[in-house]
Amino acid sequence: MPILNRAHQMQPEIAEWRRALHMRPEVGFDLDNTAAFVAGKLRAFGCDDVATGIGRTGIVAVIRGRLGPGPAIGLRADMDALPIREESGAAHASLNQGSMHACGHDGHTAMLLGAAKYLAETRNFAGSAVLIFQPAEEISTGASSMLADGLLERFAFDQVYGMHNMPGIATGHFALRPGPIMAATAKFTVRIKGMGGHAARPHTTFDPIVVATHIVGALQSIVARETDPVSSLVVTITRVIAGTAYNIIPETAELWGTTRALDMDDAERAERRIGEICAGIAAAHGATAEVDYHQAVPVTINDVEQTSFVAGVAREVAGDANVDEDVMPVMAGEDFARMLLARPGALVFIGNGDTAGLHHPAYDFDDEAIPAGVSYWVRLVETALAA
Repeated sequence: MPILNRAHQMQPEIAEWRRALHMRPEVGFDLDNTAAFVAGKLRAFGCDDVATGIGRTGIVAVIRGRLGPGPAIGLRADMDALPIREESGAAHASLNQGSMHACGHDGHTAMLLGAAKYLAETRNFAGSAVLIFQPAEEISTGASSMLADGLLERFAFDQVYGMHNMPGIATGHFALRPGPIMAATAKFTVRIKGMGGHAARPHTTFDPIVVATHIVGALQSIVARETDPVSSLVVTITRVIAGTAYNIIPETAELWGTTRALDMDDAERAERRIGEICAGIAAAHGATAEVDYHQAVPVTINDVEQTSFVAGVAREVAGDANVDEDVMPVMAGEDFARMLLARPGALVFIGNGDTAGLHHPAYDFDDEAIPAGVSYWVRLVETALAA
């Protein structure tokens, strides 16, 4: 099945929904207007059940097929934006200063809404399609919040699927891989306490800035000398905070950082070694170091069987030549990983073309990807839930 004619016909309408969402971005769980917009559309389409407030501001809609009873599968889109000032120059640019859809969640939401409209009209499947509109993906807590709020127990789907746009892949093409496709991500803060004093008398101090500089260098050994070279691990310091004046050695310094890994053993080892290295270096310089480490999301792992299945769906929609079934993993994180830990499924990338990158202030979702995305969701449901 190539791209649906109906998806082409609906594209202008879906693009208008997408641009309306883009103009009024909301961040984290504070999605009152976004959630109301989505729930209103789903009710207007005639979905059998539209549940709101799942995981605070998440929405779940159920569409039952006309071909009889059967299993249920979940389709997930994220709804939240980022705290970034938009610089796209688009006519539909954000009206909420300091917030923008810089990751394409407006496109993800609009495509799943388009699929919902089509599926509610045709119902050419057996069983149930469970459409999951998730908050707070960017702060890595939305999926766990929906799961804690009874998502699995209440809606009882057997498999779950996600889609994320990807700049650098041709618009409307697809890319995926079995196994790890996105990284486990963590953030950490190192608080160093020394003893401050006059910059002209460093021998009377325990300089926390010196400690911080040694820590920054030493942490790189976790990747360079403690990790198998064919593994994928990132340890990055992203912020250094210390000092108030040119002639004062401060009492404290603070480091912010992140780790990324495609294997949870590597992620857990990085956490342990960061703590050990920071404590050891601080002690060697007469200071102390406290590490606050938060593992935000686990590795996003595509189930082998479900990946093979959705690759076939993508080939039907886009053609064999336009589906990469062995894409390189991405070291960014995705809290859809938590849903994949709970149910088998797969995440697929849909191309966004030659655009600015994700999380860039000039980024914008390419509306030309909409027909392929809608067709993919529809074909996935009709194939997985064939009578």
